Amino acid sequence: MNREYSETPRMKNDVDHLPPVHQEELALATRILMDEFTVAISRATQPWKKNGKILMIILFGSFSRDDWVDEPENGYQSDYDLLIIVSHKDLTEIADYWYVAEDKIMRDAAIARPVNIIVHTLDEVNRGLKRGEYFWVDIARDGVVLYDLPGSELAAPMPLTATDAYEMASEYLAKQLPAVDRWLKLAAVSCAESETDPEWAKNAAFNLHQAAETAYTCYLLVRSQYVPRSHNLKFLRSLAEDREPRLVEAWPRATKLDRRRFELAKRAYVEARYSAAYAIDNEDLQAIRAAVTSLRDMVATVSRQWLEGLRQKAEL
Repeated sequence: MNREYSETPRMKNDVDHLPPVHQEELALATRILMDEFTVAISRATQPWKKNGKILMIILFGSFSRDDWVDEPENGYQSDYDLLIIVSHKDLTEIADYWYVAEDKIMRDAAIARPVNIIVHTLDEVNRGLKRGEYFWVDIARDGVVLYDLPGSELAAPMPLTATDAYEMASEYLAKQLPAVDRWLKLAAVSCAESETDPEWAKNAAFNLHQAAETAYTCYLLVRSQYVPRSHNLKFLRSLAEDREPRLVEAWPRATKLDRRRFELAKRAYVEARYSAAYAIDNEDLQAIRAAVTSLRDMVATVSRQWLEGLRQKAEL
């Protein structure tokens, strides 16, 4: 790979471009994350954990770029996306160190929109920058530092050539799109079976969740070479739509019924398998199936257009 390093990124360190209410929400979310992390490691005995540190908290996505959407009447509002960089790989475990903080943020009435977090070590982030992965290069270019420990620096990005990006994206699309189709095929069988045996409805819901998750994973890998370690469909949707607004069209969200059906799909990853209280009827299944099928087709379209743009840049 014939690539040259860019200059070390000089990231913004204030959110003055945001209205005061958003600045206050982000400051509160940052404080909760810092405080709960301190509690999580306070009784540690292992040196790496006892001395664990948050090195940086970086706002990325639409609120860092100043192109967020705020249309609650249409069921669409941009989320806050935060990258937390920590001093040890084990500190990236959401369930062990970040679940309480996420829950507190979600329940805090002073924070009016979802806060999505991803947690990585500095080595992981810098490795991605040196590989030129678009996701990390975009953060280095557009992100806003909300907190940083002195001495913590991002590596200089080493942007991918169009040829390298085209080859990587092509491989991701060739692998992931057929996986979406397999989940949709399983969902179709489960939907058909549910007409005579209602227990199949939960299988159908889970399969549709997996189809949607894989579709978003497909696009994120094609577009940015990164997907978070998350099964949260809303988070994946937010990341994908942030990079490609046309994907918004796949999921109707203007009505309460539309939003309820998306929540049914989102909850299916856990509840359709493990909760006796989870219930979904055929009408909901068919509506969700139509949305996921639309999502699959849009992902295929926008991914191929992205690939064609890379191919032209690479002059292949």
